[in-house]
Amino acid sequence: MHIVLVEPEIHWNTGNIGRTCVATGTTLHLAGKLGFSLDAAEIRRSGLDYWPKLKLVRHESLDDFFSSLPPNASLLFFSARATMPFWDARYESESYLVFGRESAGLPKDVLKKFADRLYQIPVGPDVRSLNLSSAAAVALYEGLRRIRNPSQGFA
Repeated sequence: MHIVLVEPEIHWNTGNIGRTCVATGTTLHLAGKLGFSLDAAEIRRSGLDYWPKLKLVRHESLDDFFSSLPPNASLLFFSARATMPFWDARYESESYLVFGRESAGLPKDVLKKFADRLYQIPVGPDVRSLNLSSAAAVALYEGLRRIRNPSQGFA
């Protein structure tokens, strides 16, 4: 699977998501402007000693990311603004789980264009949304649960 972060702003979240990606054999894609430097000690610290093992793909823009996709790629978008619960998402082994930046979420044109593939992770009435790294982990592990292969250690 793949996790895609669109213009992530907080290095701790990206580092933690990177560690989750290493733990699951998932590729991390970073698309667009970053709110931090990938060379900064903070990103390496939040990813601990796992960061060098991360399969990382950097895209200069979201359009560059879309251009890099194989035909008929499985794209699943996650947003607090979505109405379909992520339990209804159709995960595939090569799905791209796309998340927006911490302060603003996914761009409005993406929300509109991919409304039929836009999912939310349900939360209680007192919480607007989960932290980005928590949301990415929840969505990823749900996908892995559905497509799990016992030989990968995800039984």
